[in-house]
Formats: sequence, C-alpha cells, structure tokens
Amino acid sequence: MSEIKENLIELEKRIAEACVRSGRKREEIKVLLATKTVSNERIMEAVKLGYSLIGENKVQELVTKFEEIHPPEVEWNFIGHLQTNKVKDVLGKISLLQSVDRWSLVEELDRRLSKENQTLDILIQVNTSGEESKYGLHPDHVNDFIKKVLSVRTLNIKGFMTLAALSSDSNVSRECFKVLREVQKKAKQEFDQVFPELSMGMSSDFEGAIEEGATIIRVGTTVFGQRKYADSYYWPTSQ
Repeated sequence: MSEIKENLIELEKRIAEACVRSGRKREEIKVLLATKTVSNERIMEAVKLGYSLIGENKVQELVTKFEEIHPPEVEWNFIGHLQTNKVKDVLGKISLLQSVDRWSLVEELDRRLSKENQTLDILIQVNTSGEESKYGLHPDHVNDFIKKVLSVRTLNIKGFMTLAALSSDSNVSRECFKVLREVQKKAKQEFDQVFPELSMGMSSDFEGAIEEGATIIRVGTTVFGQRKYADSYYWPTSQ
C-alpha cells in the first residue's frame, strides 16, 4: 500500500472519530487537498483514490497544475491571498475562491466576471485570531461587507474561511473556529440567508475544526507528508 493511500485511510479514521464526538455525519465534511509544491503524480494518486477537491495558494502553481491535470472530476479552489492583478489568471479555472477579504478584490472580480457574463462562488475570509499578520476581515466588520457584496450579481457568497492561530494548544485554534461559527450565525440572522460553508482546519487542527462545525477542511501534510517550504511561503506574514 502506498504512503498516500495509508495516509488517507488514517485521515478518514480521524475524521470519523471527530464526527462521532460531535454528532455529525461524514458526508457533511469536504476534504480539500492543499497541494502546494506537491507533484502532479502524487496529486493524481489521491484523485484516483476519490479525493478530487484541490486547493492552491499560489496563482502560478494553480495555473501550471490546471494546464497539466485534466480529469473531469477534479475541482479547483484558490485558498491563498489573491492580488487584484492576478484575478484574470484564476477566473475560469476555479469553482470557489475561498479568500475574498477586501472590496478592491470584489470590484475586480465583478469587472472581469461581468465581461464574460459569468458568476463565481466565494467564501469571505475572516481574521479570527486577531493577528495583524493574518489577512481577512475583522469579525465585527463581516456583515457590513456582506451587505455590499450581496449587491454584486456576479458573486455568490457561500460561507466563510479562516486561518486559525498556530499554536501547540488546541484550545487556541478551537477559539478561532468558534469565532467563525459565530460569524456565520450572525450573518444568517441579519440577512435571513444560509451561508452554509465553513472552511477551517488544516493538518494540525482539523479535528477540532470538524467538532466546531467545519464543512471544508484543508489538509496537505497529513496526506502528502512534510513539504519543503516554510508556512510563510504560502501564508504571507506581512501586508
């Protein structure tokens, strides 16, 4: 049995246990493979095992892999910070943009989507840790932002995404997940609209995220092993 298959079996076991602890069903949770720096061959091995939701943090890496990986079942998400001048490079390739965090990005997305008479599903990124180095809206500002985005016909708000604080204490990340769940609750109350997706939890903390309501977990190391770059390569630490 290959390393990736073994890792996926172990992942499923841990997901199942988290579901039992939280009274949830396995089908409520989507597994997104964070494939930063992972080779096409290793990605395809996971796809053939039934894991076809792929997330990339870097635009150029998304573009290259999109051109080289063609199975029809593969669905691409962009999960990194997206610069407005790179919007043109991801549109037409992704089904979900998980990191909408500012109005200038909304405007550029709308401008380009309108030209093509297209729409795009998005998640609003929320800074739940309070760290200045993290991208995302302050939780208290989310509903005002939603109100503006709802006027944009090219974008469909499907929910929210966050990056929890990195900590060896699982309670620290769990607090971030609770904040995002509360953001979702307040948005539903104010707009009488369901924003069903909560993208939260990575390899180090996905079990706590599932227990706090995650519908999408973003795992890379758990499936593909340690990568060769530091976290800062994927999650910029300065704005």
